[in-house]
Amino acid sequence: MYVVSMTIKGPEDTNPETPAKTLIPFEHRVERAAGDFRRGAPVLIVDMQGESGLIVAAETVSEGSLMDLVRRYGAPALILTHARASTLKIRLYTADVVSIPLEGQPSAADIRAIADPTTDLDHPLKGPFEASREPIPATAAAAVHLAKLAGLLPAALLFRIAANLRERLVLDEGLSEVSVSDIARFEDNTARTLALVVRAWVPLEGAEDAELVAFRPTDGGQEHYAILIGSKGSAQLAPPGPVLTRLHSECFTGDLLGSLKCDCGDQLRGAVQAIAKAGGGVLLYLAQEGRGIGLMNKLRAYRLQDEGFDTMEANQRLGFAADERLYDIAARMLRLLGYSKVKLMTNNPDKLRALEAAGIEVIERVPHRFPDNVHNRDYLRTKADKGGHIL
Repeated sequence: MYVVSMTIKGPEDTNPETPAKTLIPFEHRVERAAGDFRRGAPVLIVDMQGESGLIVAAETVSEGSLMDLVRRYGAPALILTHARASTLKIRLYTADVVSIPLEGQPSAADIRAIADPTTDLDHPLKGPFEASREPIPATAAAAVHLAKLAGLLPAALLFRIAANLRERLVLDEGLSEVSVSDIARFEDNTARTLALVVRAWVPLEGAEDAELVAFRPTDGGQEHYAILIGSKGSAQLAPPGPVLTRLHSECFTGDLLGSLKCDCGDQLRGAVQAIAKAGGGVLLYLAQEGRGIGLMNKLRAYRLQDEGFDTMEANQRLGFAADERLYDIAARMLRLLGYSKVKLMTNNPDKLRALEAAGIEVIERVPHRFPDNVHNRDYLRTKADKGGHIL
């Protein structure tokens, strides 16, 4: 059960962006808001100027909930990323996201059709859409960010509401409340508070001398794992390094099912064997499926690839960047294991730059390539041509 503790604001608590539930840690507010987004429930959001709005995820809002919100607060604006807006030929007048004013009684099904490119062939005559040219509130971009944190399509509806409704919506109607700054600092806090929870010896095929180490952030979010391969007393595993390291983003389809659409399974098993052969090293297994967009959205990207779009075009049509992964978590894991220097097994120069920006010294890049097949050949070519991978 989620318990809401209330507090009376005093002179020391004058930030207009501070939610009324000040006794609840901000990361818990974000977690609850993300959960409500996944359920299709509205969330109250507030910015530094004290301006409030109601936001609801475009993907999960129901017809009944949308009708009620429009009846009470008027027609909303649909907030989309630049990537999705460009796909829909919407002109970009504002930074980060676009705001499309909706009129009348919009349909939840029509809104989902705008947000979800996998339905473009079923709904081919969408638009034309005219984005607002006026500066849009910080709550708009934060709403899209919250949708990403919830693992949803990056699109949201924003209802402007009067400031005097804020406390009634929280106290009387039980809406979750979150601030723009709560959402903005959530991922940094997750990395900062990541803690080593448990470690255990787990012999692996191709690397019998292996230890599995589990990490969890204090907000109770997603776990990440490290596999230490080799003897604990070996020079190859001696802190602070350089230690042979592979950063591997989880891939349910490739790692577990053996999908031939990507090379992830080959890279995972090949890295375990290569590290064992080298005498020791570390493999970080990061919960960043689909280059950070999540499994559901990765499957949407696969469907778009079936229609002829390449892997990066598919991500962008969905409204994401070509790569949404963050590497502060990887750096934190390495530091908790005692390492500050690595020899990085990768074909992706962006990983080197990102890890160094997170404070880990990359001494050397170690190539990590595997033969292609008829199903992933175009995928690998796109990674090389558009992503700069050295293949």
